[in-house]
Amino acid sequence: MRPAACVIAAGVVAALHVAKLPPALPVLQQVMGVSLLQAGFLLSLVQLAGMTLGLPAGLLIPRWGPRRSLLSGLLLLAAGSAMGGAAQTAAGLLLSRVLEGLGFLCVVLPAPGLLRALVPSAQLSRVLGGWGAYMPLGASLALLAGPAVMALGSAAWGWRLWWWGLSALAVLLAWLVFVRVPADVEAPGLPAEPQQAALTSSGWRSLLQLTLRSRGAWVVALSFVMYSGQWMAVVGFLPSIYAQAGVAAGATAWLTALAAAVNIIGNLAAGRLLHRGVAPVALLSAGFVAMALGAGLAFGVDGLPRLQYLAVLVFSMFGGLIPGTLFSLSVRLAPGPQAVPTTVGWVQQWSALGQFVGPPLVAGVAAQAGHWQWTGLVTGACSVAGLLLAWQIHALLRRV
Repeated sequence: MRPAACVIAAGVVAALHVAKLPPALPVLQQVMGVSLLQAGFLLSLVQLAGMTLGLPAGLLIPRWGPRRSLLSGLLLLAAGSAMGGAAQTAAGLLLSRVLEGLGFLCVVLPAPGLLRALVPSAQLSRVLGGWGAYMPLGASLALLAGPAVMALGSAAWGWRLWWWGLSALAVLLAWLVFVRVPADVEAPGLPAEPQQAALTSSGWRSLLQLTLRSRGAWVVALSFVMYSGQWMAVVGFLPSIYAQAGVAAGATAWLTALAAAVNIIGNLAAGRLLHRGVAPVALLSAGFVAMALGAGLAFGVDGLPRLQYLAVLVFSMFGGLIPGTLFSLSVRLAPGPQAVPTTVGWVQQWSALGQFVGPPLVAGVAAQAGHWQWTGLVTGACSVAGLLLAWQIHALLRRV
């Protein structure tokens, strides 16, 4: 396996740990008495570390080393998943999700910088578009494999086998990264010593100020909030929505996995279209408009299940244009090569905030209303804000 492929595979494994929960939610509600609101926090709490530590971690990664951070993250994911599999209460499961969130952060933060160092610049847009697919790919694999693994045991033990199996997979990926990714990866065009010297001379405070004063870092980060919160909420609760509607567990797994998997198409398309010179504002606008229309039809129309499911597919597939574009922009709009890790950290911090807030917000609205129809209004508001930010990005790019 090529080094860049190992980095992307590590991201997929991290996404598997985030997305392993939705197929297990109906079982956890049954055997552990998890409420709908607790389920929302179980979905989002894994983002706590990213929400609070994204930027500080971005400052530490250049000194700690991106490869070492990736390895540490995979081992933290393994430990958190093993601990979660042994949890006896919802509180124990919540604590394990916090540890997994720290591991997830350590994996995804250094990945764009590593890919930038491992891949020729002519191929970077396409590779970063592929990196943007790590979350939907991991989510779709989790939604497909989770029910099958859990079926190997009883209701009380099947989900634990799923948790422990993913712990072992994280250890396997850590070994692959250790073997295949070189230890001395640096940013292209900058030898190791000048790069470290530049970081030392600027100082952490100067680098922090440089990032936080960057308008580009802010608009990309806020755009990610508007995407990540609604995507995680809609896809994360699909298994529960289908279970409440009486859909068979096997059909639920395939329907939800397909809804997550089509997001990959949008991510890969974004990389290719950016490589061909399509304007980022066009891709972002198409993504947010499709998400608004898709969610509006999916949750605002009753009695037309095929049309509703088609709308969910449109929501996810065209929504995939957004992360594929934003990951590329986070590197392009960073206020200098030395600020790429901190910019990516800031973007990841806000992306995590969206994923933290989105599921509980949607769950709270659904619980108050007694149904899911108001979900479309929440996602529609996010999409309108995303469109406004897309044009802010367009104005910035015209000045670059």
